[in-house]
Parts: sequence; structure tokens; C-alpha cells
Amino acid sequence: MSELFRPKLLTVVSEGYSLRLFRRDVTAGIIVGIVALPLAIAFAIASGVKPEQGLYTAIVAGVLISALGGSRVQIGGPTGAFVVIVYSIVQRFGYDGLALATILAGALLVAMGFARLGALIRYIPYPVTVGFTTGIAVIIASSQFRDALGLSMESVPAPFFEKWIAYYHSAATINPYAVAIAAFAVILIVAIPRFAPRVPASLIALLISTVIVAWLQLPVETIGTRFGTVSAGLPTLRFPNIELSQIPSLVSPALSIALLGGIESLLSAVVADGMTGGRHRSNTELIAQGIANIASPLFGGIPATGAIARTATNIKSGGITPVSGIVHALTLLLILVAAGKLASWIPMPALAAILVVVAWNMSELHLFRRILVSTRSDALILLSTFGLTVAVDLIVAIQVGVVLASLLFMKRMADVASIRNTTAGSEDLNTNRLLSPSDDSDTPDAGEPSPAPPGVEVYEIAGPFFFGAAHKFKSALSDIHRKPRVIILRMRSVSILDATGLRVLEEMQSEAERGGPVLVLSGIQEQPLALLRKSGFVARIGTESVCRSYEDAIEVAGRLAT
Repeated sequence: MSELFRPKLLTVVSEGYSLRLFRRDVTAGIIVGIVALPLAIAFAIASGVKPEQGLYTAIVAGVLISALGGSRVQIGGPTGAFVVIVYSIVQRFGYDGLALATILAGALLVAMGFARLGALIRYIPYPVTVGFTTGIAVIIASSQFRDALGLSMESVPAPFFEKWIAYYHSAATINPYAVAIAAFAVILIVAIPRFAPRVPASLIALLISTVIVAWLQLPVETIGTRFGTVSAGLPTLRFPNIELSQIPSLVSPALSIALLGGIESLLSAVVADGMTGGRHRSNTELIAQGIANIASPLFGGIPATGAIARTATNIKSGGITPVSGIVHALTLLLILVAAGKLASWIPMPALAAILVVVAWNMSELHLFRRILVSTRSDALILLSTFGLTVAVDLIVAIQVGVVLASLLFMKRMADVASIRNTTAGSEDLNTNRLLSPSDDSDTPDAGEPSPAPPGVEVYEIAGPFFFGAAHKFKSALSDIHRKPRVIILRMRSVSILDATGLRVLEEMQSEAERGGPVLVLSGIQEQPLALLRKSGFVARIGTESVCRSYEDAIEVAGRLAT
């Protein structure tokens, strides 16, 4: 099979799969399946779909992600990261619109994997990731106050501020029984891991809360009273009703689902590598995530990705191969078939409590605070992404965050770039330079600078010579008070040259051809030299004017200046 797509499951089989490994995987898979049960239901309800659709997602996508993925221990399924965007799509386009967007996102993920973008997607700036993750956590937590407080509301507005205005107007309808159940569930979820780390706290809190509400017949809303009986049947194949007119409107949401799914899955795989000492295959993982997201809506599911918390639980429970992920999905399938109808008794405040704790854990406030006090640019990216996620839209937040980070990165690179006049007796044109006299020994343009012949000016460029630095370079040259016959450009510290930098050199050569200063280059590194040759610039300026060493450039400039 191609190196581009090599599922870890095939590697495990080729290495030899023993009964001992199978026992470990089965044990871990059952534990993770039990842990995933309340989360899958809660994420589905928070996303605006039926409870069983979360289980369908964990079953179908869970099997495919484990069977085809590039990580040995990745657990796939619905996650909190998707709640905001899924809810928004469902409200605007209905479930069929969500299904189409998810299929488009899956196709994008497959294309990204085959295009070998698995490594590149990890370069999404960290402030962007933390910003929208914390923003999602705030939105998830705020969306649970209706159920946690038992408010009498027909629906909860999607916009953040409108949501809180609606809560304010419904404050008189607070149900103390709902508040008590929610608080009790939160206490159990937080306290149980401290005394019994291996016990699935969310499931225990859900079971105990359900028993209390049913036994005491408390006036608390349940899954059954809101959604009716939960279907206990197997997920069946169903093609969504596709309206071609919706596709243009769904491209942007689909792209956000793909980016979010790709980032989350690869981040989870990296965390798993750190815990196991393994190494995932990023492109294979993207392809598997894409296939899972194409299949999930065909069985009534929602978007899926790698789940960091469930993957960590899998590892801590002894899971060692993709078989544990498959067992986790089969465990959920058995629970759905055997006891799915009992889910209708689950109280909504208990599910709200689970999601509030999930939101708190995913908010990572310590990372938010750390970035906030780091640099101004990172803080700006963080706050912009966070604010747009909460107040506007997750799609806009990701797009603006990435663009803003890219612009600030380019500004930083432009600030790093400098040009200085190294002709004897000249002053630096940029006091923010990186080079010092001791740097003159650096290769490939070695040696202490020799005195420039009369009529020759020497300039040195430091840093990437790209479009962000081109303006600075042209401004520096325009400050020349005396017009030399020859200009030597020392480029030993220019590792990157782009089309804009090349254009600046071409303009200098055009001026030379009109009787201006003759241009001589020295110490050019591999990438800039390859671009100059490919563009025909070397042939235009003449190979004798492209010198490897500074001494050679001085010699050529001396002949040209006479």
C-alpha cells in the first residue's frame, strides 16, 4: 500500500497480533465505550440533533477512524469543538444541510491527506487554536444554562448576547430541582476522579441522577419529555436530500469543519504520541478522518474527529492498537441496541452538567492567560479569535485569526530583514540589523571585507528578502546621496528570495542598463540562486557579476568601475 495511506491497523497485523494484545484492547475499548456514552449523547443534544445521532457518529466514525487511521490509539467520535458550528448549520439549513456540509468536509479532508497537507495543518498558529477553543468552551457552557437552571424557554437563541438576554427574561422560571440535580452531577464528575481515577465519572453521575429523578419523580425535564423515545435500532443507510442551491452557502461551513476536524485529530494524535512514544502518520489520519466524515451523515451522524480526552482514556486503560477503538464503537452499538430506550429517562440538567465540565476542561484558561501576557501580537490574535468565536461566528474567527496571524508573521519577518552599507566609512541604513563585524566570517561569503574601489558602494542584506522586506530595501537604496558606478549586494545572509525580491533586483538591473549603477551580487545561497537562474536573471546580469565570494565581487566591481 502507498506510503501516503498506510493505516496503522495493517501495520499491527503485519507485525503480529497476539491474544495478549487483544485482551488489553478489549478491556480498554469497553472502558472508553462506557466513557463515550454520555458524551456522545450530550454533544448531539448540544448540537441541535437527536441523542441517538451522537451515538451513530461514535459508532460509524469510531470504527472507520480506528480501522483506517494513522494512529494506533486514536479514538474518534463527536467532540465539543464541533458543537458551535454544527448547531449553527442545523439552525440555518436543517439536518440535510449539515449532512451535505459534513460530506463536503470529509471530501476536503481526504483531498488534504492526498495532497500531503498533514504536516502543514499543524502550523496553524497556537494563539488561533487556543482562542477559538476557549471561545467554543464559553459558548458550550453558556448554552447549557437553560437546562442547568430548568428555565421555561421554547428555544435558546444561537447568538451569544441574545442568549443571555433571553436567560435574563426567563430568570423567574428557574427550577430549583433542576439546579440541584445539575450541581449534584457536577460535584460527582469533579470528585469521583480524585478517589477513583479509573471510574467513568460522567456515566456514574448520569446514572445516579437518572435514578434520583425517576425514583423521587422530580419535575425535571428529561430526554424523553423533550425528544420522545430514543431509537434503539441500528443506524441505517440514508442519503440526505441534497439541494444543489445550498452548496455555495455550505462551502465555508464545510471548510471550517474540515479545518477544525483536521486540527483536532492531528493534535490528539500528537498528544497520543507523547503518551505512548509512538509516531502517527498525519496524512493517513487526515484521509481516515475524511472517510469517516463522509460515512457518518449517511448513517444519521454528525461531524467527527479525534477526541483527545477519550484517546487519553484509551491509553491509560491499556489500549495499544486500533482494535481498542473498534471495540469502543462496538460497545456503544451494543449499549444502543440493548438499552437505548432507557436513555429517555436521563435528566437534561445532568447532561448540562457534563457539558459544563467538558467546557471547563477544554477552555485551558492557564494557556489563555499565558499567551495573553506573552507578546502583543500573540495577544491580539488570541483575543481577536476568541472574541469573534463568541460574538460573531466560529467560521469567521478561524479565517480572521489565520489571516491576522499570517499578516503579523510577515511583519515580523520584514522587521527582521535589514540592509546596511558596508563601504568603508559608511553608516548603517538600518540600526536594527542582525549582523555584526564578527559575522563577516560566515559562509558562503567569507573573509573580512576588503576596501571598496573608488566608485563602488557595498550593501549587505540580512534576513529573508521577500515582499515584506522589499519596501524597506528600496527605501534604503533611495537614501543614497552619492551615485556610485557599481553597487555590490552581499547576500550571504539571505536564505529566502521571493518574486517581489526578484522584481527589485530586476528593477536595479534595468536601471543599470539605462546607465545607472552596475549591479554585482556576492555570496548567494542555494534557494535565491536557483530562483535567479530559473527566472533568467543570471543570464541577464551575466555570470561574471554573480560571485561566490566577496573578494571576487570586489575584483569584478573594480574592473567595472574603471
